Amino acid sequence: MRKVITYGSFDLFHDGHYRLLQRAKELGDYLIVGVTTEKYDEYRGKMNVVNSLMERIENIKATGFADEIIIEDHEGQKVEDIQKYGIDIFTVGSDWFGKFDFLKQYCDVVYLERTKGISSTMIRQQAYKIIRLGVIGSGRIAARFAPEVKYVSGTNLEGVFNPKLESARLFAEKFELKFHTDELESFFDKVDAVYIASPHNSHYEYIRKSLEAGKHVLCEKPMVLQASQAEEVYQLARDKGLVLLEAIKTAYAPGFLQLLAIAKSGRIGQIRDVEATFTKLVSGDIRELRTEENGGSVTELASYPLLAIVKLLGTDYLDFRFDSFEDENGVDLYTKIYLKYKGATSTAKVGLGVKSEGQLLISGTQGYIYVEAPWWKTQFFEVRHEKQEQNEKFFSKFAGEGLRYELSDFISMIYGNERKGYKLTPKESIAINGIIETFLTNRLTPTKV
Repeated sequence: MRKVITYGSFDLFHDGHYRLLQRAKELGDYLIVGVTTEKYDEYRGKMNVVNSLMERIENIKATGFADEIIIEDHEGQKVEDIQKYGIDIFTVGSDWFGKFDFLKQYCDVVYLERTKGISSTMIRQQAYKIIRLGVIGSGRIAARFAPEVKYVSGTNLEGVFNPKLESARLFAEKFELKFHTDELESFFDKVDAVYIASPHNSHYEYIRKSLEAGKHVLCEKPMVLQASQAEEVYQLARDKGLVLLEAIKTAYAPGFLQLLAIAKSGRIGQIRDVEATFTKLVSGDIRELRTEENGGSVTELASYPLLAIVKLLGTDYLDFRFDSFEDENGVDLYTKIYLKYKGATSTAKVGLGVKSEGQLLISGTQGYIYVEAPWWKTQFFEVRHEKQEQNEKFFSKFAGEGLRYELSDFISMIYGNERKGYKLTPKESIAINGIIETFLTNRLTPTKV
């Protein structure tokens, strides 16, 4: 008897799950299916699981393919199970290709081709459906986003749009998408929601067209380059009853949310100063350094430190100013943004041509919070006091690229959970985009380099 084993969450059970189990069963004589617990799903970065463990088990039973169902609840269990049950073949979908090659020392490992595009759910709860997601743009950020989608329950990445058809084709082929196109109307016909990962200058038009087509929108930062445009598209989304969310990933990450809660709890007294830094060194003929594409450190990076400042001190700043170093083409390679509040001050430092320590420092009247680089992927921070024995350390997990967190909230809000919107409100998003707009339209005379 050849024994086969596979694992998964199997949330919102759909045709792709059904076909995977069917083909897994065909590999041998006896199929064992491991179903992950909610706690283990959270640990491994699986977001937005809807069905309970028992509901997911019953859905698998209903297929008739599983000879035995077990529970997976901890790291390393696969190795234990393979040996315990005398497994001959371990199998999962091809989107995990290579990840489980370490199991080849115990049994054969087979990656089954995943179902491209989920046409319908086999077992569909009345309140939910699989959200068909499409991506506009096929560059670097889109390539980081695509693998994260499989960690978010309730959605499937169906296809990609790019005016450059060959780029869209290569992207769809790489990530095994159902379709690719250079025709926007055709793209909208095949999706329920859109992730916009195109160049900054194109965001506004794509957001507006997506909303007018009745599609929910998750848009990369900066969402737009003018505050008035941000106000317009948020109003359009409200008028049409659609979700519009700016994808500043840090805003949705658990470590950063814990940091905000601690900082605002009074643990360090009144917050008087926030210093946030994000720099990276780049070179060559790339979008980030092109003036015609609004390149520069502010448009590329400032959304992150401004997010921290706005979340901690609010949007009612009294004044702000900039100091920059520019290259010969007028692209800012390093910029400091100073925001003045009533009773507080703040500094955001960003750079593409100057490297600095990427820390976040929150200073209060009774102590301070130090977050080491990269703070925008917060996994650890320390609350420090005058008496060192009172210091406290906090730890949190930042899974993968972190893009799954924003997508999870996006899908949850589409389902009707509006409470998720507090993590980055329209007012905060408009304020951040407004500061970036002011920088672009009123650049100070910088020190040339």
